[in-house]
Amino acid sequence: MEPIAVQLNGVSKMRKRRIIGPIDLAIPEGYVVAILGHNGSGKSTLLNMLQRVVLPDSGQIMWFGQHYEGELPTELREHIAFVADGGGSEEDNITAVEAARFRAHWYTRWDAKFFKQLMDDMDVPYDVKLKKLSKGERRKFEIAAALAARPRLLLLDEPSSGLDPFAWKVMVEQFRNFMADGDTTILIATHIADEVKRLADYIVLMHRGQSLGMAEKDVVLDQWREIWYEGDLRPESIPGAVESKQEAGAIRVITTRVVEAQERLELAGNRIMKIRNLELDEVLQYWIAGYAPTLWR
Repeated sequence: MEPIAVQLNGVSKMRKRRIIGPIDLAIPEGYVVAILGHNGSGKSTLLNMLQRVVLPDSGQIMWFGQHYEGELPTELREHIAFVADGGGSEEDNITAVEAARFRAHWYTRWDAKFFKQLMDDMDVPYDVKLKKLSKGERRKFEIAAALAARPRLLLLDEPSSGLDPFAWKVMVEQFRNFMADGDTTILIATHIADEVKRLADYIVLMHRGQSLGMAEKDVVLDQWREIWYEGDLRPESIPGAVESKQEAGAIRVITTRVVEAQERLELAGNRIMKIRNLELDEVLQYWIAGYAPTLWR
């Protein structure tokens, strides 16, 4: 059994346009978990409930095996860091150095040397008021400050928002290096496919306020194939087939059991023309339609 960083049991929250939940999830410690879903699917609400910015209407949340009523205690809060999508305004009129000095009082594991390294690597000025930074520089400061806190739980809401492609690559590398050395669990709400592919160990899919479960990223990406073939074998006879279409004398079939599908086609004397891995967004559409991958736990 993996140790669990965060567990949600029947957690729900009424929002203006829909109910979020009930959500049942168990997030294992020490991994990166990508939370995917369309705008309004409940991703940000989920992250906000994990830090008690938003209180659930029902259900129970446990952090590292403990449940707390009301406000989270200081000894837990100092182990949670958050990078919001829009950012806050509380620190607008102070510089990065002053903000770092303030945050060091809240986080007992604050690593000043690491903060300086991250700021230098991402080329963020120290002596400019935060409100004067560009959107990308402000985002990089927030990421550096979150990592320098050495949290046990790091919550990221669209962390690459405002970053140019070069800065995005630097950010991804910083996260990968950080995870290699630490014990942090990261939950990242994102819509960037490359972010998921490069960083995530697991994927949680949210749709219309519901969690459709959690699966290993590699399982999600490796389980699906598109096969083009010529021959008489009916697509419904192919193992794992979920969709098929005939085009220009060939048959296109989507399958979740590619090895068995290949064997069946070859045994029946059909010619396989092409096999393609599905893109992440394609797989997610099938998942939403009810063809879930092998789910974790």
